Amino acid sequence: MLSPERLALPDYEYLAQRHVLTYMEDAVCQLLENREDISQYGIARFFTEYFNSVCQGTHILFREFSFVQATPHNRVSFLRAFWRCFRTVGKNGDLLTMKEYHCLLQLLCPDFPLELTQKAARIVLMDDAMDCLMSFSDFLFAFQIQFYYSEFLDSVAAIYEDLLSGKNPNTVIVPTSSSGQHRQRPALGEAGMLEGVEASLFYQCLENLCDRHKYSCPPPALVKEALSNVQRLTFYGFLMALSKHHGINQALGALPDKGDLMHDPAMDEELERLVVRSKLQRTSRQHRAKEPGAFGFQRREKQEALERVSSASVPTPYHYRWEPRE
Repeated sequence: MLSPERLALPDYEYLAQRHVLTYMEDAVCQLLENREDISQYGIARFFTEYFNSVCQGTHILFREFSFVQATPHNRVSFLRAFWRCFRTVGKNGDLLTMKEYHCLLQLLCPDFPLELTQKAARIVLMDDAMDCLMSFSDFLFAFQIQFYYSEFLDSVAAIYEDLLSGKNPNTVIVPTSSSGQHRQRPALGEAGMLEGVEASLFYQCLENLCDRHKYSCPPPALVKEALSNVQRLTFYGFLMALSKHHGINQALGALPDKGDLMHDPAMDEELERLVVRSKLQRTSRQHRAKEPGAFGFQRREKQEALERVSSASVPTPYHYRWEPRE
């Protein structure tokens, strides 16, 4: 059934809001690249599986960065995939460096830019060396803000610098392109990081920024709430406040609350099933190896291995690029 939101919008506006054309273009490109394999199973099945993967959020796995960051839904899907794939890092209490987290990101997106990982680490580490260790939860929530709101934060950095220098932020040319190609700003100086700006004035500029531009930004009311308890703040202090704000995390909708970050019942159940199955198979092999007629056991093992190889050689449906291999 169509939602009231869908019925309230003109067709072209709804398609633009949901980035339907982006997915249609990508689907057609995938179809043309794999047309020989897809022809065996039918175009209808291809499009069904493609859009099912979009709905499930698996379509961004192992894709190029330009596609991963192309739409808000893609960004949310990538954040959720990163959390689910590497949640055990936090569950085990492991601390990793920025470069190690970047390697994990590259396992899901091979050309993921190092600069974004560095910016996320800077939110956590502030003035500390970039090779310091970080917990999974600290990095994940900082990365969420930096990755999802990257264009918005580029503009915020420009406004912050202008406030520090006494300029009128309203004269700043704020990037509006969604392509991620923005003019480079000079790095924030140490004085600016320590000195900070007046929180109320800073919020007024951010409120105007959100009003003028349509690309993703945190809800202004929640930004105001995050700044309500301070009189002055630094740029990285502002980013830290965003990353720790419960309401902003809920509004974004990619990650659970921090208290539930290590819990994923469905994934835990699947992992437990795999562990139990592995233990039973290992115990069974050890028990049979101790029985008389171990030579016969070896023959059975060889036969089972041949059967597995034979079954693996049976042709299986082609795995499209946007689906993870089992």
